[in-house]
Amino acid sequence: MSNRTTLADLRGMDAGQAARLPPAHLALLLEDAAALRADAKHVSDLLSDALHRRYGAIAIERRQAEGKDTGRVRFLDAGFEITADLPKRVEWDQARLAGAVEAIRGWGEDPYDYVATEIKVAESRFTAWPPKLQALFQPARTVGTGRPSYSLEQVEW
Repeated sequence: MSNRTTLADLRGMDAGQAARLPPAHLALLLEDAAALRADAKHVSDLLSDALHRRYGAIAIERRQAEGKDTGRVRFLDAGFEITADLPKRVEWDQARLAGAVEAIRGWGEDPYDYVATEIKVAESRFTAWPPKLQALFQPARTVGTGRPSYSLEQVEW
């Protein structure tokens, strides 16, 4: 019998109880959770591949019959309605878009009637700018945070 905290034990705890576990237990639980995520991803990928092998050709035929290359189609198999979705992923060449925007502007029209733009500033560039330039952009900048993460690695003393 081991006094090692398992994921099953952890599921019965709240965050306060888990926070009181020894670092060695937390480190092992992190490893267990990572292995569980990797296994779940493997299983999910395997199922996705299996569904594509089983229904991919049928979905292609149905889309062709409906005159489309992408999107959702439905069909039946052994009493189940199968929904096969092939999302459209559109990418735009930014330099060519800029040229098109300038062409519209040259026609005397407002390009923003047709396109939306988002101006981004790389944080690494912002922090390298001189203070005068940073001050100009500072009012437009909001800094938030992501979810905190931690890793535990045993060290030898």
